[in-house]
Amino acid sequence: MDARFPGIAELTEVPPVAVVVDVMRAFTVAAWAFARGAEKIVLAESPDEALALKARHPGWVALKDGPPAPGFDAVNSPGLLRSVDLGGRTVVQKTTAGTVGALAVKDAPLVLCASFVVAEATARLLRTRGCDNVTFVVTGENGQADEDLACAQYIARRAAGDGVDAAGFLGRAGRSRAAAELVQGVRRGAHPDDVALCLELDRFPFAMVAAPEDSLMVLRSCAVPSPAGEAPT
Repeated sequence: MDARFPGIAELTEVPPVAVVVDVMRAFTVAAWAFARGAEKIVLAESPDEALALKARHPGWVALKDGPPAPGFDAVNSPGLLRSVDLGGRTVVQKTTAGTVGALAVKDAPLVLCASFVVAEATARLLRTRGCDNVTFVVTGENGQADEDLACAQYIARRAAGDGVDAAGFLGRAGRSRAAAELVQGVRRGAHPDDVALCLELDRFPFAMVAAPEDSLMVLRSCAVPSPAGEAPT
């Protein structure tokens, strides 16, 4: 596989396949939203757009980074979201890095959003579709977030069929600045379990595919069954 690992600002052309990685916490939260029953997630360009969408669709759930804010129903925390019933609901998500990265590659033919909790399903989808030229967008810290880069590199290795040990990649993520800031309370709108939840490898069996729908960028879960004869990892 020909894999690239740019930050958002380094994207200069539309890639054929983009995997947008945000471990702490956008796409861990998105996976939890699907696990809690969400039908789809609309990726908003700004807090104002998220609130406008919520105003037009009162049944939608608006979610953002940081502390609770008027008009928003939830914050970008897997620890806080895991007890919320989202059965059949649409979630509108706006975060500092993850949603920005996904919108930056919205014209790519295939856009996946990923974190460690959906790593194997994401890699399996790339293998199933025969993707051999993949851009992994490292969203955090202007492309320098080691938790995102570690996850991207792990998924790339798994997508190439390598039997790689995840421990080193998870260790890097656990030692990242984002993890430290969550533990120290620097990042508001967090739960004490957020880091641990972000480091749960392959917690969920689905990948997450983003695509334009009615002028919006919409993220949906995508079941990826194991091919017959593929050995478990």
